[in-house]
Amino acid sequence: MNASRPASSRPASPDDVHELCLSLPEVELGISWGDRPTYKVPRGPRGRGFLLHRKPGRTAIDPATGEPYDDLLVIVTPTAEDKEALVGDESTPFFTVPHFDGYNAVLVQQSRLGELTYEELAEVITDAWRSRAPARLLTSRDPTRGPAAGRTGRPPGPPQAGAERRSGRSGAAGSGPSS
Repeated sequence: MNASRPASSRPASPDDVHELCLSLPEVELGISWGDRPTYKVPRGPRGRGFLLHRKPGRTAIDPATGEPYDDLLVIVTPTAEDKEALVGDESTPFFTVPHFDGYNAVLVQQSRLGELTYEELAEVITDAWRSRAPARLLTSRDPTRGPAAGRTGRPPGPPQAGAERRSGRSGAAGSGPSS
């Protein structure tokens, strides 16, 4: 970690995932897909996953090695358009596999998070959280907006770097693949 650079412009790291997720209201680290560590909102039995650590499997194979990826994160996107924007942007490490066709989520290797800035990772994680958070949390996070605006907007404050490539976010994520 480079302490001389502000958090927003330094490269993201796997440790940032945990810190960013738990900095959002009513997030807990739980389990889904059987035994996978998953960040959920809100806390408790009604929590909905927005980021999970994916188990290596035959549906996500590294083309360079022919082996299953062993460090994948699955991050929910608010819409199919958001997913396509992230996957289609060659400057980011986000990708998808056929197993996730029809599901609003992107994959990213933890070992490639440094290709993003902390701010870019924070934006993607916050958007994932917004797509799964109950309306009461969205309103309380930014009382000037209603629930629908909270699902589509950015965190309060000035526009964030990279926002132009991830513009047009709206709606909530659908249900995901079963494994």
